[in-house]
Amino acid sequence: MACFQRESPALKEILLRLYRAEKPMELDHHLYEFGSVEYHVQASASIPDNTYLSIATPLLYQDVVLSSGLPCYTLEMVKGISPDVIEIIEPPKEGYKLTLRLKYSRIPRNKGGVKMIASISSVQGVILSSQLKDMLMNVNSLEVSQGMYRPVKLIYHPREPFFVIKQPEKITAVFPMRFKEDTDVIIATAFFQELMDIGSSKAFVKAPHCIWSPIPPAELRGEPIEDLSTNGGFVSFDITGRHVEGKRLDKTVWNLLNFYAFVKYHVKSTRGFIQRRMRTRLESLVEVLYNAGIKDEHHIKKKNRGPKGVRKLLNFSKSKLLKKRYNFINKIKRIRSRIKIHWFSRFRKRWLNFSRFSSLTRYEKLN
Repeated sequence: MACFQRESPALKEILLRLYRAEKPMELDHHLYEFGSVEYHVQASASIPDNTYLSIATPLLYQDVVLSSGLPCYTLEMVKGISPDVIEIIEPPKEGYKLTLRLKYSRIPRNKGGVKMIASISSVQGVILSSQLKDMLMNVNSLEVSQGMYRPVKLIYHPREPFFVIKQPEKITAVFPMRFKEDTDVIIATAFFQELMDIGSSKAFVKAPHCIWSPIPPAELRGEPIEDLSTNGGFVSFDITGRHVEGKRLDKTVWNLLNFYAFVKYHVKSTRGFIQRRMRTRLESLVEVLYNAGIKDEHHIKKKNRGPKGVRKLLNFSKSKLLKKRYNFINKIKRIRSRIKIHWFSRFRKRWLNFSRFSSLTRYEKLN
């Protein structure tokens, strides 16, 4: 799940390391995000005020070809992050769309300086959001001849493209939804249907109109088949002029950029909730069955109880039973043994012994 953040955590950490260093330090570091965004940070110990930040990022609208790298509207928004600290280098370094010079000496040494570093680390978000803002505000530039409007494919993540379509008095954003597991498709489909029902209620009249369809909308006819092959259908939002007025423009842009992440987060949370409920339910059922088994055993014991004498015998401990059995066996052995008479052994030795004799007759062995 690629949640699009305004600030880059990795870039912020490196810039803060340079900001908090007691002595100027040498740094030459490359960062990669989303597999298509690259940052290159260079700092020199000899010239601490010359810290360069280069950014390589794909454009949202791939058909736009600009020699300067980024649109003027985007450059103005980047410059507006911190005009005293940021200086745009023209032309940018080879292989990058934008190169900035950061003047650390002008960053205050307090909490305001940390906030300024955080704002600078959000330059990638500013670039992407500014391109989408420019499209939403200047929709006439997307028109083609004969009054027809073609879809514009926007890519901020390689696996999560979406389309923006200019229509009379509105702009339609279409999101092809793809999921890896069938269970995720079921959860997401239920969520989209509920989103449609809630969006059509009176409480959310001012919200963008939401439509979900298992088949591509008519506006996407003619697009490549790989862009229209989905298992979760297509979600469309109708954005009117009311949704891009003033501060609403920034909120609308970020909601569109994070719609994929929001849906996947909802699916993941719902799946975890269902699994926890199933596990709890299973444990309760096992407990009921276990208690029922104990009651059945207790009932059988009561039913098979015999007379009091038998119950008393069963109440004896195992050691007592073994001891009684041993004594009983010894008594039987004594009864079956021969009767002993005192002095009889001496009498037998004296009077009952036969005298030994030898035969006078000898025999010879015949050959």
